[in-house]
Amino acid sequence: MADTIPTRYVADRLWTAHGWTRDAGVLVDDRGRLAGLAPGEGERLGRWVLPGMPNLHSHAFQRAMAGLAERKGKSDDSFWTWRETMYAFAATIGPEELQAIAAQLYVEMLKAGYTQVCEFHYLHHQPDGTPYAQPEAMSLALIEAAREAGIGLTLLPVLYMAGGFDGRPLAARQRRFGHDVPSYLRLLEVLRAHEGERMRLGVALHSLRAVPEPAMRLVLADAAAGQGPIHIHIAEQIGEVQDCLATRGARPVEWLFEHAEVDARWTLVHATHLSAHETSRLARSGAVAGLCPSTEANLGDGLFPLADYLDAHGVLGIGSDSHISVSPVEELRWLEYGQRLSTRHRNIAARRQGDSVGETLWAATLRGGAIASGTPVGELRAGARADLLVLDEQSPLLAARDEASVIDSLLFAGNAPVVRDVMVGGEWVVRDFTHRDEQRIAARYRSTVERLAQC
Repeated sequence: MADTIPTRYVADRLWTAHGWTRDAGVLVDDRGRLAGLAPGEGERLGRWVLPGMPNLHSHAFQRAMAGLAERKGKSDDSFWTWRETMYAFAATIGPEELQAIAAQLYVEMLKAGYTQVCEFHYLHHQPDGTPYAQPEAMSLALIEAAREAGIGLTLLPVLYMAGGFDGRPLAARQRRFGHDVPSYLRLLEVLRAHEGERMRLGVALHSLRAVPEPAMRLVLADAAAGQGPIHIHIAEQIGEVQDCLATRGARPVEWLFEHAEVDARWTLVHATHLSAHETSRLARSGAVAGLCPSTEANLGDGLFPLADYLDAHGVLGIGSDSHISVSPVEELRWLEYGQRLSTRHRNIAARRQGDSVGETLWAATLRGGAIASGTPVGELRAGARADLLVLDEQSPLLAARDEASVIDSLLFAGNAPVVRDVMVGGEWVVRDFTHRDEQRIAARYRSTVERLAQC
């Protein structure tokens, strides 16, 4: 059978690992991969074309509770009081509801410029902890939601075993999250059959407080874990650091590096509270710091040591986590703004004179997100998945902008949507700001959350 001829597109300006390329030809093969970048005639994409952004941390079900935890409680509110609201909401969600919520979320992600999502998935069982008749039902709901929306998915089933560093059993509202090691490894084996061009399977350890050391070692040593990415929540709150010091005699990131071979397969989500030594060690390891600035701000977690980490050449990416915002622009904007508020200086991410903050952050998070997702995305090169963002060249936000200023303007010039068209794996999923199936998906979402509101 003869090879098919790649489809050719042309971009006035194409963002690559080396910056903007002019009048670039983009060849897309029949698998949805980039066959090459070469000049020539083809369908015009637009003036400004970027790679799709990976979203390295998502809890999809939490999208439907965004805005429902913003009233003052009886005590000082924190992550821990927010968590109680989240547990109550999670108890209302089954596979049908999860698929409806996730599909809506993934449409929103695509329209914002995310083309790959790492789903840190711990909502496994029925609310009382009993497995569904099909134990992987909730995972399959996420896989189907990603297929409906057309987004790439890195599914990260979560191992969650204990209620704290002291090994206490899971509380009643945590039981639906739980697995023992054998049942968790069986889940991975079942889900591996669903891997493909747009679906990658990885491993997630919920946190050091939720996974005892022997279980962590068993999972990391087992062939069922494969060679996919490994993600973990770590050092998100001061209380977690204090508890880890009290029970294990070390800070969380320090302890992890002493008890696991942390390398580029790993993503340390949040890693907010680091010592100088931990910051340096994380940067040297090649692991990804998974930052979620809008959620970290919403929960009052704290600020990541960005400047020191960048100076140490650390790898980072961004995620929307609890989805109080679904926008890479806002994540990157607040990553920078948090540092400015803390230091009372400007242009923190740009570490050398003349560097662009926007280009620095965009390039860094494309690279880190691709590593964290374990998929060939985030870069426009031969062999990578053909994920493209076409910016609206008619947008007033980009008027009179040139190659030196367009990404800074994308991040810092306003809030109007600028992503006009989105391609994932060679397929157009958003055209002229409209997702191909957004009306049906949105209608189902509305009816789902209206029903949940009655629970």
